[in-house]
Amino acid sequence: MVKQELIQRSPVRVFEKSIHGGLKAGEIGVIASQSGIGKTSVLVQIALDKLLQAQKVIHVSFTQHTDYVLAWYEDIFDEFIKKKNLENARDVKAEVVKNRVLMNFNQDGISADQILRSLRAMIVDGGFKAEALIIDGFDFSRMDRERLANVKQFANELGLEVWYSCTVSAGESQYTRQNVPVLIKDYADLIESVIVLEPKPDHISLTVSKDRDTYNPASMALKLDPKTLLIQE
Repeated sequence: MVKQELIQRSPVRVFEKSIHGGLKAGEIGVIASQSGIGKTSVLVQIALDKLLQAQKVIHVSFTQHTDYVLAWYEDIFDEFIKKKNLENARDVKAEVVKNRVLMNFNQDGISADQILRSLRAMIVDGGFKAEALIIDGFDFSRMDRERLANVKQFANELGLEVWYSCTVSAGESQYTRQNVPVLIKDYADLIESVIVLEPKPDHISLTVSKDRDTYNPASMALKLDPKTLLIQE
């Protein structure tokens, strides 16, 4: 399979269609679930899809060292090659690596303003014109409306779409009646898309809880393979 065909047939196309074409510049999406369900895998697959389209991506991790995040990209890319028999895989991989920056921060050791300054330095001063920002492992119990509004303003200014992971504790009380994590309900209006991962007996379902102003729209009709954590139709 050639790269363009891989892009066109990717399950991420279905993912994007389920949220009106995906996020636009200045918009924020959240992948939510309990710990260990597959949030990082989904974020990496969203990022890889963009990288395959020669878009630049910055992946920020708050909980995992960059070596561990790199392993996610390596493993998922290798699975793609194995399943799709991708032509010129070595050249494609080189392009992916060139267009990706991995960063690691400790929430206890750096302020929100410092993080945005570091990202601006990378994008503006460093000339790395990213289209997407992936933020994994952020502790949303430390989030507030002002902080998220600043991220949204930053994303608007620099033309970024932003995807967060959000870890939710076990229990139905952790979600609102609209199936939005209670952790983010006070500023959900600043978030365009909320996707919830839910473990089932033989798969992990992806459910759209919020798509812009609509809560609980039609089913996304996607799932994760519980073994590979790859998105499947």
